[in-house]
Amino acid sequence: MAWARAELPGWARRHRWFLVVFGLGALLRLVTALGYRPALWFPDSYTYVVTAMRPRPDLVRPAGYSMFLRLLEAFHSFALVVTVQHVLGLLVGVMLYVTVLRRGGPSWAAVLACVPVLLDAYQIELEHLLVSDSLFTFLVVGAVCLAMRRPQTPRSGAALGLVLAAATLTRTVGLPLIAVFALVLLAYGVRGASGAGRPGRAVARLTVPFLVAALLPVAGYAGWFYATYQRVGLVGSNGVFLYARTMAFADCSVMKPPADLAVLCDSRPPASRPASQEYIWNPEAPLVRLPGITFTKETDTLAGRFASLAIRSQPLDYLRGTLTELGRSFTLGRPVYPDAETYGYYEFPETVPPPPGRNPAVVGKEFAQRYEGGPITLRISEPFAGLMRAYQDVARLPGTALLVLLLAPPAAWLVRARSARTRRPPARRARSNRGSSNWAHSNWGIAWATAWALLLVPPATAQFDYRYVLPVVPLACLAAALSVRGLRRRT
Repeated sequence: MAWARAELPGWARRHRWFLVVFGLGALLRLVTALGYRPALWFPDSYTYVVTAMRPRPDLVRPAGYSMFLRLLEAFHSFALVVTVQHVLGLLVGVMLYVTVLRRGGPSWAAVLACVPVLLDAYQIELEHLLVSDSLFTFLVVGAVCLAMRRPQTPRSGAALGLVLAAATLTRTVGLPLIAVFALVLLAYGVRGASGAGRPGRAVARLTVPFLVAALLPVAGYAGWFYATYQRVGLVGSNGVFLYARTMAFADCSVMKPPADLAVLCDSRPPASRPASQEYIWNPEAPLVRLPGITFTKETDTLAGRFASLAIRSQPLDYLRGTLTELGRSFTLGRPVYPDAETYGYYEFPETVPPPPGRNPAVVGKEFAQRYEGGPITLRISEPFAGLMRAYQDVARLPGTALLVLLLAPPAAWLVRARSARTRRPPARRARSNRGSSNWAHSNWGIAWATAWALLLVPPATAQFDYRYVLPVVPLACLAAALSVRGLRRRT
């Protein structure tokens, strides 16, 4: 204890700037909790609660976040749920800071990497919403930081696989990340086995525990889903969402669909059509008007066939539409999209929102009241709520800044590589070039690749949404902070 008292002041001085940022982040979250009690609601929230109270795979969303809610159900408090989510947000900042320092990054870059996730008002508001994104962000950032630990061992590979499995079962966009991380471990194993007699064994020593730990839980959930619906997959809505995505450009005069697909056509020109999500939830949408619920096996298969035909018939239009949706991630301002209602859920409200109108949400409200053990009406307390609304007007990371963060790592690597080529003797230059593509710059590579994967998948398969961008921000900050390691010394 005496040793701790002697060391604590020195430790606090060394990390004082991070502690200031962390303390401000904790204070802002406390003000949010005081201003909006017990929690903020999103249309998806009610479905999560239904699955938590009545465990059963959902056709639209995996059940990972619902199981998170069920773990806390005994406390009967949504206020506790969002408090835990705020703690997870603070821990993401801690993981970024520690990882940058451990990987040799400068302390100033480590502090700056934490600022957006700890102080961005929209990040704080998302943590106060009953949605899966805060948990998903924590799991993905945790996986990236775990993948950067050295040395990698079978045990750490298995732990990494379990974390990614949990992320995948929280949001299905995590599934492609398993392949990304498998390639990272494969490259690490190959490099570690260079010169060894049995490189295959060294590679398998890392990748096999990782793949087993990652795929077994996913396969188990897929088995539960199949036993419930007699359908293969983690969700039953992939075809529907892809269909909605292609309706931004699908032209049936070009596609010439057969009669069974023609019922899904929209005669309006693409410029006059609503946002993609309207083709899933609007009662007047062609798909929603079909008999039965939107996500039956037959309807999802039909929608998937239509989407596949649209992409094959108009590949350039699909690419153009995907890039347009991706570009919304990098706007300087924050235009209203996809509609005012959805956009409004990401703002701290001034008045209590109206009760849910859709039937699934109405049913979900009844389950939510059972979860809470009482009414779930939002209580807005001033002046705390007003402080957060005013703060949200000024404290956010513009999309253009996110693009700069994502471009910084490859730019820094190019500067470093060019400097190394021009300043070193030929013999050393050859040795340096042989190693320039290895793990010297992979400090930021895994975070950077993960960030781009999370950015690209939603615009390609559904549509842009502001909440899908926020989990990318800490990864982009981590990659940028690690990319400046040693840059001044080398240049």
